[in-house]
Amino acid sequence: MDVIDRDALPRLAKALAFICGADHPATQALTRAAASGAEADLKKARAAFLKLKSGERQAAFSMLQD
Repeated sequence: MDVIDRDALPRLAKALAFICGADHPATQALTRAAASGAEADLKKARAAFLKLKSGERQAAFSMLQD
């Protein structure tokens, strides 16, 4: 996820909400970034996403492919 696809952020946030829960910091960061589109929020969302376990990241990406 070197470049963030802003169109996919809402879907990725929904996937993370299902996997990690809506109150998880990564889910909240992605939701905030999807809503605002601000560069600072995107940077925080990317950092939070990369801190997830690899299995959680893979599960989220798998949900996007369906």
